[in-house]
Amino acid sequence: MATKKTEPKKLGRPPEPVPTDKAQEICEWISQGKTLRQWCRENGIHYSTVYLWLEKDKDFAQRFAHAREVGHDSIADECLEIIDTQAEMAESLSKEGGSSHRDSAHVSWMKNRVEMRLKLLAKWNPKKYGDKVGIEHSGSVALDAAILEARKRVKQPE
Repeated sequence: MATKKTEPKKLGRPPEPVPTDKAQEICEWISQGKTLRQWCRENGIHYSTVYLWLEKDKDFAQRFAHAREVGHDSIADECLEIIDTQAEMAESLSKEGGSSHRDSAHVSWMKNRVEMRLKLLAKWNPKKYGDKVGIEHSGSVALDAAILEARKRVKQPE
């Protein structure tokens, strides 16, 4: 009697198909420089589900990657907006009149926001937003004299 070979059953729930409306919504969200986790929280979908969708659907993965690139530019634009925003004026503690200086805490807060965004951009997309590290060598290295000196030391024991 011949036995039928069956394929072993895959464990776990079968992956659900990528909803096209959700895929479009995610790409639009990401392209605005917003986080995937925030979108998932607001829509009641676990972020790991989105990563499963990315593995399963190559077209969605390409659109998502492009949306990330656009989102990085969006974050860079946001940095310019933050820096170009006037810092708040400090409240004066004196009874005589108003203060004429900016609130240093607000200035520091804005600076920290920009610095963190720029650091993240440099990590996420180093070719575009990272520091250029260039190593250039000019001149020559003359090893002839050093080699002759070393040979002399080897031949003459001390």
